[in-house]
Amino acid sequence: MLGVAFDGRNALAVLREQAQAAERAGADSVWVSSHLFLRDPFISAATVVAATRRVRVALMAVSPHVIHPVHLAMGAATLDELAPGRVVLCVGTGAPNDLADAGVVPQRPLATLRETVEVVRLLLAGEPVTYKGEVFRVEGRRLAPGGRPIPVVLAAARPRSLKLAGAVGDGVLLSNASSVEFVRWSLDHVAQDAGARPLRRAGLVYAAVADREVDALGRFRRQLAITLRAPHHATNLALAGVTLDQEAVRRAVAREDWPAAETLIGDDVVRRHTASGTPAQVRARLAAYHAAGLDEVVLGGLYTPEETARAVTAARAVA
Repeated sequence: MLGVAFDGRNALAVLREQAQAAERAGADSVWVSSHLFLRDPFISAATVVAATRRVRVALMAVSPHVIHPVHLAMGAATLDELAPGRVVLCVGTGAPNDLADAGVVPQRPLATLRETVEVVRLLLAGEPVTYKGEVFRVEGRRLAPGGRPIPVVLAAARPRSLKLAGAVGDGVLLSNASSVEFVRWSLDHVAQDAGARPLRRAGLVYAAVADREVDALGRFRRQLAITLRAPHHATNLALAGVTLDQEAVRRAVAREDWPAAETLIGDDVVRRHTASGTPAQVRARLAAYHAAGLDEVVLGGLYTPEETARAVTAARAVA
């Protein structure tokens, strides 16, 4: 399976064209990000649904710390009315920096995620719900557009959240910049509490395709600096066997010294944490991600219809 992720930076008119280009090139899904201060994920997802015929549309990864589970269920079920059977809801704690900039301090994140999945599932079933949790409560209410079997996927990166995804989710979504080794390590944690339940295993992968490898390797240095500076990526880097001075990267990103930040991201880091290079190199790298256990690779970092179509076409052979 092959998906494409859009992060909310593009105008809706461009998003529409990108989604259509992805579908024409053979993508199976479109994942619409929920990043604070960017574009609204529900409106963006509705735009994708209206512009396409076949692809699944995933709301990714909406945070219950800023949007109540009742509203998450409302949005997903309403979207499913427009495209029955094509909607996926992905929930996650949210980007720490974005939450901090909005004055949000996550409380009891694991309990919040667990209860979110429980509340959303109960509401989507269409029956009256009475729920009394540690974080959320629902008092005998029914969701008007209920009765819709929408998968609920958890975005996870740390051991406890990965195990939670295996225990309660219909699937897991791993973050951009994960190395193949980190994907394997993460899915091992998911499997610990999954039992025999069927799970959707998806992972975001930055993908840059060019005729020459050197032209692709520079594409995601800034994004990798922003992502890999986070402390929890120390395990990701160690498993990949690369050396990166995370503290130096954090300092460069904090002062928005992008040339310095990008210089710290060497070619080996790019090769190990993205799928970047010629079409053949990208296909080989994506095959390695699938071999590590991903059912679905979700291509990230694409901002024009042309590069979207090119990346999907290059990846399609291994999806």
